[in-house]
Amino acid sequence: MSTLSPFKLAAVVLERDLRLALRRWDQVLQPLIFFAVVIALFPLAISPELTELRRMAPGILWVAAMLASLLATDALFRPDVEDGTMEQWVLAGQPLAWLLLIKTVGHWLLTGVPLVIMAPVIAVALGVPTSGWLVMLITLALGTAVLSVLGAIGAALTVGLRRGNMLMALLVLPLEMPVLIFGARALDLGMQGEAVAGPISLLAAILLLGMSLGPFAMAAAIRISIE
Repeated sequence: MSTLSPFKLAAVVLERDLRLALRRWDQVLQPLIFFAVVIALFPLAISPELTELRRMAPGILWVAAMLASLLATDALFRPDVEDGTMEQWVLAGQPLAWLLLIKTVGHWLLTGVPLVIMAPVIAVALGVPTSGWLVMLITLALGTAVLSVLGAIGAALTVGLRRGNMLMALLVLPLEMPVLIFGARALDLGMQGEAVAGPISLLAAILLLGMSLGPFAMAAAIRISIE
């Protein structure tokens, strides 16, 4: 493992995580089912009128996406810590922050990308006009990536706790509020045909900041948990 270049190492880690995900396909489907069920509950609880749903669609989509992403985060690092893989990574001499970033990318590929692909189907049910679909897909792609990074930081901080999922939610949810606000605002502006460069730029900036600093925070938390 020490002889591999960083990019070959990234390919190995991604391939491993994707193979493991195929064996646990129910865990991959769980956030998607949760995403669809949460959105399906809003028309039942509020109003089935399409005009009313269209007005609330940005908030509904983003709240559901945020909760669905959080649902799949608790198991991001825990299996590797329990079976000793993470301890081997710490001792392997490879940059742990890089490995954890790649695992986070894999988490986004398994949770965020399917949500983005599924979003147009949900958008039809909520009455989102097709003119707003491109903005919806862009913001969801950026936003779910940020949610994966923030969730990975929370998972790393609580991986040593036996029941850390509730604590992780308390830690991560406040940090995810800007993503919810900017994502919903961008979609709302896109549905109205207005400029969306501002919120999208802020989402991209948050993503770059998270990818720059987040892996080092994950690595520090994992080392503390392993030791």
